[in-house]
Amino acid sequence: MISGIILYTIATIYVSVSFIKDRHKTKVAFLSSWKMFRNALPDLLAIMLFIGLALSLLTPPLISSIIGESSGLLGIIYSTIIGSIVLVPSFIVFPLGHTLIQNGAALPQVAVLMSTMMSVGLVTLSMEQKSFGRSFAYSRNLSAIIMSLLFALIIGVLMT
Repeated sequence: MISGIILYTIATIYVSVSFIKDRHKTKVAFLSSWKMFRNALPDLLAIMLFIGLALSLLTPPLISSIIGESSGLLGIIYSTIIGSIVLVPSFIVFPLGHTLIQNGAALPQVAVLMSTMMSVGLVTLSMEQKSFGRSFAYSRNLSAIIMSLLFALIIGVLMT
């Protein structure tokens, strides 16, 4: 909370300085950023809707039954698929991971699930393609999946 207040205060100071220094450029910058936000808004709303639906359908007990201790490689594949579809912020992912482990999920499955939830964005892929291009979007998501699987392998070897 306090860090948010500090960041907003700093942003307000910089915008005020910019406005005092050159009103026209500041107005142009605000209009340009508003136009970018307005163009991205339909994609953002679709993403939020999909994430909300996914989180309401995929409850922690259901997920932990799919990725339990005995699920092995199939559980890792399920975790990778589920985590790649659902894009979730870290302040939700870490408590979810703790809950899954408490409900009987295995560490490698939870590790790949948490990692892909934060780094792979199949839900945001269309928006990412528009912003950065198709090849970059696919390359970034594929490398994130590979790194998440590698992370799960390391967790599986070291922690179990």
